Amino acid sequence: MNAVRAYWLSETAAVLDISGDTGVESQRRIWSLADQFRARAGVREVVPGMNNLTVEMDPAALQFDNLLDVLQAGWGASNAAPAASRRIEIPVHYGGPDGIDLDEVARHTGLSREQVITLHSAGEYTVYFLGFLPGFAYLGGMDQRLTTPRRSEPRLSVPAGSVAIGGEQTGIYPSVSPGGWHLIGRTSLTLFDPARDHPSLLMPGDTVRFMRVEERHD
Repeated sequence: MNAVRAYWLSETAAVLDISGDTGVESQRRIWSLADQFRARAGVREVVPGMNNLTVEMDPAALQFDNLLDVLQAGWGASNAAPAASRRIEIPVHYGGPDGIDLDEVARHTGLSREQVITLHSAGEYTVYFLGFLPGFAYLGGMDQRLTTPRRSEPRLSVPAGSVAIGGEQTGIYPSVSPGGWHLIGRTSLTLFDPARDHPSLLMPGDTVRFMRVEERHD
């Protein structure tokens, strides 16, 4: 059973932390609890993370001294029922200048380039949470044979749309940024656009499939 603890992050923000392995069941309970807190009066912001949930209260709220107890009680009452989600397909051009670390991933895993591509594109992934950058989705469900440690020296600039592997997870860089994950491909889709009604293409709970394309779509 996972150990659960709640602690203050600041005078108005608290964190619920769940120890143990990350899994979709645990994340579903976190999403459920996040929805409950978003509906509560006096809550300013709710941020679900990987095995954790941060809740920030409005300083004007009259009563939130018992927030730690409420967080722990909420976890005990939450459930892992599948939330309404979308299925999103991401076209990816693997290898070449778009996936300059594909050979390194193949070398580390002992697989061929083609096997890496096949395994990665065959997976069905769940968006666990958004973080690091606006619209950066941490995806769970990657085949463990593809596990590759992050680069020892992060790059100063990773192109937007880069599909990458970092440890036991895969993800997509939504914008140009520094990054230490191994780049295996790139998509032409825009992952984050502040001008859209919903800026982030991917949201927690969404199901993602990577679709191999043979030509770049710039």
